[in-house]
Amino acid sequence: MLIAQLSDFHLKPQGVLAYDVADTEHPLKRAVEHLNTLHPQPDLVLLTGDLVDDGTSESYHYLRRLLLPLKSPFLIVPGNHDHKERLIQTFSEYEYLEHSLEEEGETYFCYTLENFPLRLIGLDTVTPGEHGGGFGPKRREWLAEVLAARPAVPTLLFMHHPPFASAIGHMDQEVFRGWKEFQTLIAHHPQIERILCGHLHRPIFRRFGGTLASTCPAIGMQLTLDLRKEAPSTFKLEPPAIMLHLWTDLWGEKILLTHIDVVEDQPGQYSGPHPFFGVISPK
Repeated sequence: MLIAQLSDFHLKPQGVLAYDVADTEHPLKRAVEHLNTLHPQPDLVLLTGDLVDDGTSESYHYLRRLLLPLKSPFLIVPGNHDHKERLIQTFSEYEYLEHSLEEEGETYFCYTLENFPLRLIGLDTVTPGEHGGGFGPKRREWLAEVLAARPAVPTLLFMHHPPFASAIGHMDQEVFRGWKEFQTLIAHHPQIERILCGHLHRPIFRRFGGTLASTCPAIGMQLTLDLRKEAPSTFKLEPPAIMLHLWTDLWGEKILLTHIDVVEDQPGQYSGPHPFFGVISPK
């Protein structure tokens, strides 16, 4: 099973630059075109939040148009820039988005998909009006029941906010609420192969609760890699990239592999592929 992950588009209404600088429309178009040329085609595409930048209906309608050519089916979890009600209205035919639970007066969209080689669980970490994420007691109770129901089935969790610090100072100021309790829950379920996140606009990996948690590069823009505690909130227009998660059997064992795939600004931007020849292995 091949799963593509795209995150953090920060799409604006057509023709509008994000933060007066970033053309987030073109990278998303190119990412969709890039996915459509992959061999084999992804079985699923995970969209891990911040799909638009401003939460407006106009941006969501444009998002829908740009995703329409995508050959593979996709799954959505919201990010802190997303307006949940408008997101659901725009993609109202997707039944998995109808699965929600209430916690402290807010609605959270959490769901499972059972008919794939990997069990997929989408988690909503977004409390409206807050930049940082969290996972409260009602959602933990729901997740504990879901995981306990099928403890022998390899499982993949995907969500927007990572439940760990990144050493990017301005992003770590808002702690993921309930991260210790979440980590304890994860540690009790070794069937969890991976926790896939967005939000940090860079590829970052960490051991978490006995499994591997990772964040996806962004489509819209990448966060400046500045590991000082006082690092300001800035971004760079580095190339967009996607993650490809392959669940497969290699050398006699089932494994989940992750590759990072840079999206070209235009076909052939990076010269190649070129053949290797005359390869030497010195003694």
